[in-house]
Amino acid sequence: MALVKLNNRGVRSATTFGSISALGEMRFIKKLTSDGSDDDLSFIDGTDDVVLDDTYKEYLFTFNSIHAETQHVHFTFNMSIDSGSNYNVTKTTTYCHAAANEGDSATEVAYQGGSDLAQSTDFHRLNNFLNIQNDSSCSGYLHLFNPSSTTFVKHFISSLNSMSYTSDPYSINAFTAGYGNTTSAVDAVQFKMSSDEIQGGDICLYGIN
Repeated sequence: MALVKLNNRGVRSATTFGSISALGEMRFIKKLTSDGSDDDLSFIDGTDDVVLDDTYKEYLFTFNSIHAETQHVHFTFNMSIDSGSNYNVTKTTTYCHAAANEGDSATEVAYQGGSDLAQSTDFHRLNNFLNIQNDSSCSGYLHLFNPSSTTFVKHFISSLNSMSYTSDPYSINAFTAGYGNTTSAVDAVQFKMSSDEIQGGDICLYGIN
């Protein structure tokens, strides 16, 4: 009896486990690790083994213990359609978060309109107001869908958890989403702080079949 694998891109059958194809599988592509003095971490298709083209319809960036140099900054990203010469894709985005403080005296679920972009080429905030205590960082992920399309805009969703900058720090989970309003292929993505350097952590890029 044949085994059947179901996923959102079709049905595949096989007679053994080993012959089932890897549809839906996440494939590691590239890891960038901060050396403690990085102005940005950038993934450019065709550079240093980075793949960011029509090989995959979905790409996943994971953020592991990203640490800021300067208090009260934001972790941000932008896209490029010219191999990283310019990171200025026009974007419309939305931002909301859930938060609770260490003292267990305050909680919040809120839409943050001030962190949105409306047809702007600015870098988009993935979270807000990072802490620079030695044990603080932010971690999470960003999904980018079909960046090589020359028909559709470039949708993304992200979720990051971070320790906020306050006297009684908050755990803040920020959820953001939006689209790059371009039908040109996106071939590079850059991450940086809103001010000063990334001083720790790593970003991994995966392709999803």
